[in-house]
Amino acid sequence: MDWHDKRVKYTVIAVVAITAVISLQIFNKVMGAREKAKKAAIGKNIQVSTTFATRQTIKPLIKLTGNLDPLWQADLGAKVSGHLAQVNAKVGDVVGAGQVLATLDSGELTAVANSTKGSVFDARASLASAETTLARYEKLYETGAISKADLDNSRFTRDMAAGKLAAAEGNYDNAVSKMNGTDVISPQAGTVVKRYFQEGYYAAAGTALFNVADTTSLVAKINIPEGQIGGVTLGAKCQVEIPAMNSMKVDGVVTKIAQVADVPARTFAAEVTVNNSDNSLRGGLFANVLLQMAEKANVLTIPQSAIVMREDQRTVYVVDSEGHVSRKVLDTGYIGDGIVEVLKGLSEKDEVVVSGQNRIREGSVVIRNKDGNS
Repeated sequence: MDWHDKRVKYTVIAVVAITAVISLQIFNKVMGAREKAKKAAIGKNIQVSTTFATRQTIKPLIKLTGNLDPLWQADLGAKVSGHLAQVNAKVGDVVGAGQVLATLDSGELTAVANSTKGSVFDARASLASAETTLARYEKLYETGAISKADLDNSRFTRDMAAGKLAAAEGNYDNAVSKMNGTDVISPQAGTVVKRYFQEGYYAAAGTALFNVADTTSLVAKINIPEGQIGGVTLGAKCQVEIPAMNSMKVDGVVTKIAQVADVPARTFAAEVTVNNSDNSLRGGLFANVLLQMAEKANVLTIPQSAIVMREDQRTVYVVDSEGHVSRKVLDTGYIGDGIVEVLKGLSEKDEVVVSGQNRIREGSVVIRNKDGNS
């Protein structure tokens, strides 16, 4: 393109000018439409339902979620390696503390234990002989029949024999421990949840063979928000709702509350224990924990339906005596059962919109429905 050509210059300038004019016209139309819509909304009488903020006594009930887990649950295995010679428990069996669930083949370990036991007998005999010799040398030394070096050598021989006996006894105890370790024993009473292997399987030491759980009590682990922790105490009774079982409710007790909050969530880990001695519940079920907080008297409340969220703030539309609408930001406390506790932002004289908020904005003029208060 030849910019020295005047025709080219004039053409470009004309195009730019026309584009600018068109853009300006479009902008003015859009802004004009917005202004008309705003004025129309402000000037239009919109029907809404309202009510006044009221004071009342409330009984806050907070709802938290968790899973019902067994009070105790563990994988159990043998201390040594070997083939499963006998399996005594199956899935669903109720077992007691100390009960043998399975036994590994102990033939090789028994042979090792017997061999080390023989070494213990040999070491004991050697120690007895050394002690007898030392006793004789001590008498000979007193009469001057032997030298001090001969006596010291005898004592050294006795000490060596004592050390060998201690080592032999240690090896024997270790062999016996391994031999006894072929039994897989449940450390607590519970129910066999899983059995991983059948008889004949070779299990390495520490391999999980069973999973046993104590389901006589179930525990729901919950996180209590910082704002509600003051109303929860150890031993407090609550209700636990299980949605999977037709929303059945059972009694629970708060049995643990953390002393330090988890950050950044600022919640306190807690546990609620449920009695399941009748085995009516199953571990792993999702549960809602309903905690009844301390009663709060003479608190300012509004219906929960009045709340309008704006940029993570809880706000409400307030109507004055002439029907004009303004928006207020609230500080709130308890929210539940269809009501909101207002800590700051409203008074009892304020009339708030409880329905129709999607059709109004600040400056709107509204008409109360017959069902609303005026």
